[in-house]
Amino acid sequence: MQDFVFHNSTKMIFGKDKETLVGEEAVIYGKKILLHYGGGSVKTSGLYDRVMGSLVEQGIEVFELGGVKPNPRVSLVREGIALCKENNIELILAVGGGSVIDSAKAIAAGVKYDGDVWDFFEGKSEVKDCLPIGVVLTIPAAGSESSSGTVITNEDGWYKRATGHNSMRPKFAVLNPVLTYTLPPYQTACGITDMMAHILERYFTNEKHVELTDRLCEGALRTIINYAPIVLENPTNYDARAEIMWSGTIAHNDLLGTGRIGDWGSHDIEHEISGIYDIAHGAGLAIVFPAWMKYVYKHDVNRFVQFANRVWDVEVDLNDLEKTALAGIKKTEQFFVSIGMPVTLTEVGIGEKHLGEMARKGTERGPLGNFVKLQEADVLQILRLAQ
Repeated sequence: MQDFVFHNSTKMIFGKDKETLVGEEAVIYGKKILLHYGGGSVKTSGLYDRVMGSLVEQGIEVFELGGVKPNPRVSLVREGIALCKENNIELILAVGGGSVIDSAKAIAAGVKYDGDVWDFFEGKSEVKDCLPIGVVLTIPAAGSESSSGTVITNEDGWYKRATGHNSMRPKFAVLNPVLTYTLPPYQTACGITDMMAHILERYFTNEKHVELTDRLCEGALRTIINYAPIVLENPTNYDARAEIMWSGTIAHNDLLGTGRIGDWGSHDIEHEISGIYDIAHGAGLAIVFPAWMKYVYKHDVNRFVQFANRVWDVEVDLNDLEKTALAGIKKTEQFFVSIGMPVTLTEVGIGEKHLGEMARKGTERGPLGNFVKLQEADVLQILRLAQ
């Protein structure tokens, strides 16, 4: 097990109607906030009015910036930075899912920086401080409500890149499972895939003697696998929605990665796909992960056997461990199909045209992943396996 420091400072406020408490939490950090959100669903659902009512009750002056898209754009981030600087904003409140939260984090970092915010994503500068961030979560998926990272897309070249710093962890996050009742099935399934991928990135490690976190990862995966079909069949099942929502947070708040070095190659490959084609992140991960597994499983067959047995209940064939490992990969792929996810690039209309470009761009700053280091040729092979 690796040495580690685990520090997660986000205050989690979980349960029904908890969004009405957001004003009490926000006012701790200031009286001028930027309310950041995506499309019209925040308003049509009534959530906007409840949040605004809570803020106004505390005497908070609210500035607004909507329009966040999936795979959030740096152009809107820059607009938000200017708005915050002009109005001396003291807190950014993100109301939405991972895209809105990631956009808020990038704005919060950019406000404290004199250069262009994209410098952080290119590695030209490092985040040192951020404006405080609060969250009202509406889509359980990215885990950005308590993570230290953000992912942003630059329309100039369609690069999708990540950066992070502990100051990016939101000060508080409100999680009300009821807010997820109206999510379309596809969006729910994308979120489920995203949180599973966050766990899988940590699970496939070369680190030995990580039994506790292995079991935590496996337990979280089994919980998601159990409740996914329930929420898709009965979207207003509160208990199932609550299990999924909390799983999404636990999947990416760094607890499951303590003492181990995760991989993250699949995420980096997916970023190239959704950066160019703008597909849902979860859908891209459902395509990439099984292909990555097929490409790398021989590196540590025993870990894949453990995964197959403990997560999917595949009986271990001691005479043919590869058979067991491949069965676990197949079960993963079949699960994604069962919840309505694509598992090939062809299904989302992606052909050969940009595969080489994606492999090149993905590795231009060095090899991807840690479980197995992936060079440009490896990434290209994985993309072809995913076709």
